Amino acid sequence: MTELTEPDDAAAQPAPEWPEEATGETGQGITDPDVARSVARLLDIPRLPAAEHEAIYNALHDDLLATLNSDPTDSIRAATDPGRGEA
Repeated sequence: MTELTEPDDAAAQPAPEWPEEATGETGQGITDPDVARSVARLLDIPRLPAAEHEAIYNALHDDLLATLNSDPTDSIRAATDPGRGEA
């Protein structure tokens, strides 16, 4: 039979394996600037209280959904003509 550890035992509590300090990179392979900006918010998670994580995840979900639902030609136009689309 496997021995159980006590709840207060440090071995019983998994430690999250956070990436090293942020280098400003959001991950390899992210080529869409809107997605990269959205995902960059995750770099703040280790420094925030757990109570604030849900808001970050919800905002990330909303941002990614908006990017998925956006017209890709708008992103291309904005990238090639930064003045276009500004009010």
